[in-house]
Formats: sequence, structure tokens, C-alpha cells
Amino acid sequence: MNVYLTYLGCRLNESEIETLAGRFSENGHQVVRDPAEADLCVVNTCTVTGEAGRKSRQLVRRLTRLNPSAQIAVTGCHATLLPDQVARLPNVTWVVDNADKERLADLVLPPSPPATPPSEQEPSSRLGPGALRHTRAFVKVQDGCDNHCTFCVITIARGPGRSRPLRQIVAEVQGLVEAGFQEVVLSGVRLGSYRRDDQAVDERPDRHLYQLVEALLAETDIPRLRLSSLEPWDLSPDFFDLWTDSRLCRQLHLPLQSGSDDVLRRMARRITAAGFAELVAEARARIAGLSVTTDLIAGFPGETDEMFEEGYRFVREMAFARLHVFPYSPRPGTAAARMPDQVAAQVKAARGRALRQLGEGQVRAFQEQFLGRTLPVLWEGSGADGVWRGHTDNYMTVTTSCASNLFNRITPTRLVEAIGQELRGEVEVERGGDRKGI
Repeated sequence: MNVYLTYLGCRLNESEIETLAGRFSENGHQVVRDPAEADLCVVNTCTVTGEAGRKSRQLVRRLTRLNPSAQIAVTGCHATLLPDQVARLPNVTWVVDNADKERLADLVLPPSPPATPPSEQEPSSRLGPGALRHTRAFVKVQDGCDNHCTFCVITIARGPGRSRPLRQIVAEVQGLVEAGFQEVVLSGVRLGSYRRDDQAVDERPDRHLYQLVEALLAETDIPRLRLSSLEPWDLSPDFFDLWTDSRLCRQLHLPLQSGSDDVLRRMARRITAAGFAELVAEARARIAGLSVTTDLIAGFPGETDEMFEEGYRFVREMAFARLHVFPYSPRPGTAAARMPDQVAAQVKAARGRALRQLGEGQVRAFQEQFLGRTLPVLWEGSGADGVWRGHTDNYMTVTTSCASNLFNRITPTRLVEAIGQELRGEVEVERGGDRKGI
């Protein structure tokens, strides 16, 4: 049977889709990249905002229009929280909640003989680079969260924190190297809490994640290892010692959410603006060329004009490499949805626009530091116009025009021009001892 898989939202959702693709393939099915060719479409949904939930439903309807004869299996956070609503969407035959997601391939298309349950087996084999969307491989090492941020519905959708065994992750990453991947991205709902339940109260908070990263760098041949989102309170300054290995990508995504301490308290975030700034300063001092990116919520309940201005100034001073800005969206079952002083929609929209405009300037300022320099770029794909697109290790997007096949290659690339939110590069390779542009 032909199976098409897609997702919305976070890198964790992408990791899960990649694992499911491998599971379907193991069970003898063909994974396809065009939904029009599929007998079955699988959608891993998101519900972090109301807009994400709307887009999840919209995606299911779009797949139905593209392929009216295909059956659809829907899973993920939106399907977990609103299963009845999802079940009423056209062509939806299965709604699988997060608790059963790992078994989705076997539940929807049972293998014969019955497959070994995922919890009792080695990780499923993964498809090679580019089989789905990226040349990068996303590996889920942790799921769930024990935080209770007042705006967040993910704790409800995914449950408490739990982690995979270190040895299983090391084996999976080395398997991905052997499959041809050049970069692995470690992902989790709260990545920094990896195996937190195993550690004593008085130990450094990131001890187990440190050990995992250390083991992956020592015991696998992965050329590039990247970390996804990390809560700032889960890190200690010693964590940044890991970056003495150049294979660890120079990017930290540290969700701030607000630069106002008053708003942070209402969010139940476990850090102050000053504490966040101190952590970032430590990281930048130890990791040259580091990209620090963040998430921001505009118009959280009770955010006054003064609080927004305070937060705006803080974000401006932090000089992030990129901002991900979301207008506050009340999520059913969260404490923030019941708070008084909800901010008017037009005010949230205006604050979001102001932060996004600030972020565009910060992207350009970060890019300009690297113009004229040569950095390694992992190339992911090209369009019909022959323009390739890839990323530096510190996650700047680079494009280049090249007739050669750069797919899944890491090449030294001279960064020559900033165009919008991207950089134009000139690829350099060694040929007969001479460095030449391709």
C-alpha cells in the first residue's frame, strides 16, 4: 500500500513522522512523497495555538481534495485533545491519540505476523536522506513535560516527561549515519529534562542531556549534531563546554516568551529576564559565532502597554538571531485561558507585528557578521531554477546557484550577500589541490 505522511508544528512531530515512515516501510508498504499517489495519508497534528489547530484541520481537508479516494489517519496533539472534531473531518478513518502514536503503523495496517511492540524492540529503521522533507534526521529522545506554564496545552496533550534509554539513542544515531545522514537533530517536548527523574536534587539540571550529547559525539560518526528547543532553566553554564567539539551545531533555541518579569510570572515561567540574559551571555562567551533564537508570545493576558514596551526593549537588547512570534491564543484547559484582562485581538496583532519587524532587523544584523566568511553549509534541495538551499551549522539559511548536485553534501561556502532573511553563497571545493567555485 502507498502511504503519504505529513505533519504540522514542532521538530518533535517531524521526528515522529520520520519514525512512522520507517515503520510503514518495515511492514512492507511504500512511502510516497505525493499525496495523490497514496492509498493512506497520515497527518501528525499540532495544537500549540488555535491557529495550529485550524491549520491541522485545513491540512486534512486539503489532502481529501488532492486525493478523494485515500483514507486518512490523524494523530498528534490536536487529534488527542479534540478527537470527536477530528473524526468528523472528511475521509478520516482513524484518529490515534498520542499515547498510541508509536503503534500507529501497526494499528492502521496490521502486519502479518504481528509486529513486536515498539517498546520491546530496537528503533525502527529510518528512510534515507530526502525521503520525506529534509536531509536532516530528527530523533526524539524525550516526550511529555512536567512544567505547568499557564499558556501551554502540550502538557495536557502529551502527558508527563519520559525519556528513551541512552544506548538506544546512540544506536539509532549511528544507524542514521550509516544510512547517509549528515545531521541529526535531537528533539523532545522538554529536551533539557532528558532523564531528569534519574537525578538527585542537588545535581546540575542538565547532567543527563550532557551525558547523552557527550556519548553521541564520542561514539557515533555523525558529522553534525543539533539540539532543538531547550528551556533556559534546564541549563547550567558548564553545559556549554560541549561545544569544544565542532560537530555540535552552534545554535541554541531558548524560548523566552516575554521580556517582562511581570508577564513571565503570570506565565509561570521559571526564569527572570535577568537570569535569561546571564545564561545567554555565558553561552556567547564560550561559543564563538553562536546563534541564539527564541519564541515570544504577544499579548498574554494582563500584558499592559508598559509591560510590552519593557519586554520589547529587552528583546532588542538581546540581539537574537531569529524570533518566532505568536499572538497569544487561549487554549482550552489552561490556566491562562481563564485569566482576567484578556488582551484585545487587534492589540495582540499590533504587538506581534512590532516584534516580527524587530526580528527581521535582528536576522539581518546577525547575518552581516558573517558576510565575506566561509562556513560549511549542508544542502537540502533545489528548485526547478537550480537554486540550492541549505543551512550553516548556526542555522543561517543560504542559497546558491549551482549546476552540480549538492544534495546532502556539506561544502565550504563563502557568504557574499544578504537577501531578505537569507544569505547568498558561493560554494568552494577542492579540485586537484585548487579551490574553485562550482
